[in-house]
Amino acid sequence: MTDGAVLVLNRLYQAVQITSIRRAFLLFYSGRARAVDRDFATHPFDTWSRIPARRVDRRIGTSRGAIRVPDVIQLLRYEKLGQREVRFNRRNLLVRDRYRCQYCARSMPRSRLNIDHVLPRSRGGPSRWENVVCACIECNSRKGDRTPDEAGMKLLKKPRRPVAHPLMRAGWLGPLRIEWRAFLDEAYWNVELEDALMSSADGRGRIDAPIAVRVSNRK
Repeated sequence: MTDGAVLVLNRLYQAVQITSIRRAFLLFYSGRARAVDRDFATHPFDTWSRIPARRVDRRIGTSRGAIRVPDVIQLLRYEKLGQREVRFNRRNLLVRDRYRCQYCARSMPRSRLNIDHVLPRSRGGPSRWENVVCACIECNSRKGDRTPDEAGMKLLKKPRRPVAHPLMRAGWLGPLRIEWRAFLDEAYWNVELEDALMSSADGRGRIDAPIAVRVSNRK
């Protein structure tokens, strides 16, 4: 299987990114990363590939046969923690609000969501995290050039600036694996997440840099 995700740590065991299984194996196989087991021990690819896979484990087919998919990998030459401030843009706003209208609570595709200023811009409302939310087209039209109170509408929650975090940096909206818990903040672990967006990082600190390594999917 190549669907799913793997948590990526830096050399100091700090969570820096979430990546696809395929990307994780490219880093792992090329020697730029090691697998981290449940006891926090690290394993190079050769050692890890000899560990028998259990029925409950995720597995990927390679030229060596089926190998367990590590839930966590550690980059060997990367110590940075990543961007400390979440950029204010449409993508990150959608991730913060989980693609959900903040008035009617319906989850929507991005094409059905608008960006709404709680205090309208025409009345001096700033374009910043604390005054902007996702709203479906219907709720956005209903609210118009009014405040929620004036429109008789209620926000699901007060908009806030998101905390810089691996999940936010990756735009990750998928399920959180229990093996990630030791490396992620408790506040994010308790958030219910739904869909999935993939991102990746390599051992030189660049995002989505090409790696000339192939992992066979032959079973």
